[in-house]
Amino acid sequence: MNILLSVPFLVFLPLVMSILILSPLFTTNEVIVRRFSKSVFGFHFLYTLILLLFFNPSNPYSAVISMFGLDWIQSLGIKFSLQIDTVSMILVTLTSFVFLLASISSKFNIRKNHKFYYSMLLLLECAILGIFTSNDMFLFFLFWELEMVPAYFLIGGNFMENYEYQEDAKKSAMKFILFTFFGSMFMLLGILLIHYYNFVSNGILSASFSEISDVTIPFGIQMFSAVCLLIGFGVKLPVIPLHTWLPDAHTNAPTPVSMVLAGILLKTGGYGIYRFNYEMLPQTFKIIAPVLAVLALINIIYTAFVCYAQTDIKRIIAYSSISNMGFVLLGLCAINHIGLSASVFHMVSHGLVTCGLFMIAGIVYLRFKDRNINTLQGVATVMPRLFGFAVLIILASIGLPMFAPFVSEILTVIGGMNSDISVVVRFSALFSLPLLILSSCYMLKFLHKGFFGEAREEYLKVNDISVHEFVVLASVLGALIIFGLYPNAIIGMMS
Repeated sequence: MNILLSVPFLVFLPLVMSILILSPLFTTNEVIVRRFSKSVFGFHFLYTLILLLFFNPSNPYSAVISMFGLDWIQSLGIKFSLQIDTVSMILVTLTSFVFLLASISSKFNIRKNHKFYYSMLLLLECAILGIFTSNDMFLFFLFWELEMVPAYFLIGGNFMENYEYQEDAKKSAMKFILFTFFGSMFMLLGILLIHYYNFVSNGILSASFSEISDVTIPFGIQMFSAVCLLIGFGVKLPVIPLHTWLPDAHTNAPTPVSMVLAGILLKTGGYGIYRFNYEMLPQTFKIIAPVLAVLALINIIYTAFVCYAQTDIKRIIAYSSISNMGFVLLGLCAINHIGLSASVFHMVSHGLVTCGLFMIAGIVYLRFKDRNINTLQGVATVMPRLFGFAVLIILASIGLPMFAPFVSEILTVIGGMNSDISVVVRFSALFSLPLLILSSCYMLKFLHKGFFGEAREEYLKVNDISVHEFVVLASVLGALIIFGLYPNAIIGMMS
């Protein structure tokens, strides 16, 4: 295997396939489009597993397994450079897996405009993979902006027949774009300042992450740039009060799109904070970390209470995502090995859990045309297999031992309480423990009201989950158990 070409192939295969599917030369037969797209996503995941198999984080020479650098704007030192390190490898594997599950779940959730839908899904995968593998600040920003285009069409696109939330979906897509543009404006300003002052201070005309040194950049510029970058990444993470786009987008988008948004898109915000603030600007991050820890605690506690007040099952899952992403930020704020490992681990465990929960919500809506837990009842009676998966995945989401979220949440608390940065970080980690109780309240409420009770007469003819739906839910549950019983599969790589 020529590993010099591995990362470009990994990133741009979805782009090439996206263009192919969208072209007039490709068939309009929806069955062929769907099967071809699933084959591409399946092949991409297998290829990612091969890269993961050859990845050896203990060897410093293979910590970056592949790099592809070309002069892009030579006069400014900007290169088209891609690479994969340990954190990137973990998130790239998660990305490929989630997109494969989303493509499988699309069979019953997507009813029209198949060519455009699968083309945009592949383009979105390319953009997110580009974010996780970029080794240049401006290339990172290019992929960050590219991701908005397919995400907008996937959230607001008309892919379902008689979808009652279609108008709301269009508004949610526009809201997503406006929030992301707002954050991107600050992010670009921060990148430009770092690039310019790195050249002025160090004489190095480069935008590569590995060639940026914060030692000689004026501290005031570092602090201002760090805040600008945090605003941009805080929109995607999301950090309160930059979170209001997320519940609407998750609620109104088609189920496979909600799986991708919650499972992967939110992780780009956490990854950006790690790559820029945590790695490139460590001095300022140590100063800002206590403030971010408090914001993370607000994310965890406040949105958990908001979540309990929701009645729409997709909004419950959306707000629970905001609450859980607070653990990702809190782990980074610890600025130690345990906290960083916990943060990356929680990105994986949360991505898997939300995929499963949104899949369950989508199945319920397809069968009953209802997402309100106050009117849903008796689902467990007519869909026992779905109920079984729902119980296990919900128990995983509230942090029950044996499942991956338990490991990541406990590690986050341990990492935070052992932080040497500030007593604020340690207290934030300690006070985050009530989430284990709060998450139990809102998720068990969702399970109790939505699934239990006597089934209505019109529900009795509803079919249980199909083979495609079983494959998705079984894959998610299997991964949650594997990483819950053997967390060293991820933590060992981080070591």
